[in-house]
Amino acid sequence: MSNSNKASGDGNSVENKQDSVGNQDVVIDNDDPIDSTSNEITATPKNGNRKRRLFLFGGIGLAVVLIGGLIYWLYARQFESTDDAFVDGDIVQVSPRVSAIVTKVHVVSNQFVHRGEPLIDLDTGNLEVKLEQAKAQLQTAQSQYDQAVANAKLTKKSTMASQTQALSNVETTKTNVEQTRIAAQSKHTQISQAQAALRTAQANLAQSKAQVAQPEADVRLAEVEHQRRLNLFEKGDISRQSLDQSLNALQNARSRVDSAQKQVDSAQSRVDEARANVNTATENYRQSLAQVDVTRSQVGESKGRLEDANAAPQRIDVSESEVETARAGTVAAEAAVHEAELELSYAKIYAPEDGFVTRKSVEEGQLVQIGAPLMAISQSDDIWVVANFKETQLELMQPGQKVTVKIDAYPSESFTGHVESVQAGTGSRFSVLPAENATGNFVKVVQRVPVKIVLDESADKIKKLVPGMSAEPSVKVR
Repeated sequence: MSNSNKASGDGNSVENKQDSVGNQDVVIDNDDPIDSTSNEITATPKNGNRKRRLFLFGGIGLAVVLIGGLIYWLYARQFESTDDAFVDGDIVQVSPRVSAIVTKVHVVSNQFVHRGEPLIDLDTGNLEVKLEQAKAQLQTAQSQYDQAVANAKLTKKSTMASQTQALSNVETTKTNVEQTRIAAQSKHTQISQAQAALRTAQANLAQSKAQVAQPEADVRLAEVEHQRRLNLFEKGDISRQSLDQSLNALQNARSRVDSAQKQVDSAQSRVDEARANVNTATENYRQSLAQVDVTRSQVGESKGRLEDANAAPQRIDVSESEVETARAGTVAAEAAVHEAELELSYAKIYAPEDGFVTRKSVEEGQLVQIGAPLMAISQSDDIWVVANFKETQLELMQPGQKVTVKIDAYPSESFTGHVESVQAGTGSRFSVLPAENATGNFVKVVQRVPVKIVLDESADKIKKLVPGMSAEPSVKVR
């Protein structure tokens, strides 16, 4: 009984072994001897054939797996992919160029707008006042410019005339100096002549005085003779005729004295006249010298006027520089008017590009400042993908290679494109705080380089994408 149970137990173990080999049909012959001591089963030749078939099928399956893996590796090595990618696009910030009150907002968030459509209206009161002020300043600058041009023309004409006149005055005064100098020399000659005449008159006076002495001696002799004869006549010693002869001789002597004295007086008058002539000639010479000095001073004055007139080019340059300054002021005023007109035009804000209104933060009645972000326009026709590939994936990557892109938002669709460019620098290098490997402990980290992928799909299909969506591009590098 124990043997039958044992055989029965062994049979169960055999059936369990059947299950362990994958439910294969293994037939055990119950007539085969069973070793009760080793609990081993002796299989029939049919069971060995089945094992060989199992090994054959396993080898074939392994070969299929290896071949499939090799084919997949050969296929997969043609591509480089990453899940560190996202959709990007041009987002234009809309900001005011002038500070004013918002009077009208024409759009709402997520509204699609076309380029040139009105977005916001600003109050124009202050801007119109500024424009009027700029126009008034332009008129003032234009008047100043016209006045400067007129002054320049007048300066050019007057300075040229003054230069000609001053040059003529210099020549005239030089001639006057020469004439007065010659006149002074003539006056000096007249002094010499007057002095010579004075000397002659004085000599004649001396001679006349010398000629008076003889007549006076003759008078004294005649008087003595007449007195002597008078005494003799009274005594009766001589005749009346003799007395008359002495009287006549006395009268003749006295006449000669009077004549000589008159000649002396006449010579004295000529001396006085000659001396007066000398004084007059001297005074005339002094006056002529003074006139020479006056004409010389006139020459200096004329030269000064000529030098002043010769400064005409400088005055003309100054006047022309004033014209240029006035012209610059006019140009500046025109620029101010243009600027005021531009600022007035900035009171209406239009859509810069086609796209959707996002991040709208402006309301009517709000005071906006220059440069403050009011909204953003997310362009829908200029979308691309930025993929941050590892630096170890870039060895064979080149611009122009085909790319297949999967978008997480549209898992059932795929997008085609091509590599446009590879950024000339890693992402970490352009971060706010780039890594400084020279400080601290260095740990090598595989860097990522942004690659721009342009989509080659139709505009309608690309419009479904918005910046920021996650993407998974696959670049065919071989």
